[in-house]
Amino acid sequence: MTASKDLLIIFTRNPELGKCKTRLAATVGNKTALEIYEFLLEHTVGITRKIDPDKVVYYSEAIWENDIWSNAVYDKKLQEGDDLGEKMLNAFNEGFNAGYEHIIIIGSDLYDLSEKDLIHAFERLRENDFVLGPAQDGGYYLLGMNRPKISLFQNKEWGRSNVLAATLSNLEGEKYALLDVRNDVDIYEDIKDNKAFLPFLKHLKND
Repeated sequence: MTASKDLLIIFTRNPELGKCKTRLAATVGNKTALEIYEFLLEHTVGITRKIDPDKVVYYSEAIWENDIWSNAVYDKKLQEGDDLGEKMLNAFNEGFNAGYEHIIIIGSDLYDLSEKDLIHAFERLRENDFVLGPAQDGGYYLLGMNRPKISLFQNKEWGRSNVLAATLSNLEGEKYALLDVRNDVDIYEDIKDNKAFLPFLKHLKND
C-alpha cells in the first residue's frame, strides 16, 4: 500500500523525430514539432515535480531511464491498451489497486497549465468524486477520479471535438467539478499567437 493518497498520472509520448505532434508537424515540420514538444515536456516537469502527490509518467513507446523525468521524483511505466481510453483506464486501475484514493491524469502538451491549477484540481477532487478540465478543442486536458468508472473510457472518438460532451453525459448523476478551460497544443493555430512559441516559429514567419 502507498503512504500518499494522491497520485498524478502523466501521459507522454517519447520525443522522437516524426513520431510526436504530427498534426502540428504538418505545418511547422517534424524538427520544429519535436523541439516544441520537448519544450512542452520541460514545462510539464516544471509544474509537476514539486507538488505533493506521488507522480508516475506513462510512456507511449518505451521507458527511458535517463531523461527529463528524474527517477527520484517520477515512477515510470508503459502505457498499455488498444486505444487512449483503455490506456488511461489501465493506468487509473493500477493506481487504485496500489492504494491511491485521489488520482488525476494529464497529458504533457499543456503550456496553459500551472502548478496552482494542479493543486486546485486535487483540492476539488477531495470535495467531489470526479474532476474534469475542459479543453478548448472539445476534449479535456485533465481527469480526476476517486473511484473507477469504466464508461468514461469507452465509446469515445478520442481526438474529436465531442469527447468532452460524451464524458459529461457519462457523469450525469455523479458529484463532479469542472475546472477552467485550458488550451492544449495540437495544431499550429494553438500556438501561433503565443509569445512563448515565437522562437520556434521564426522560420515560418520569415518564409
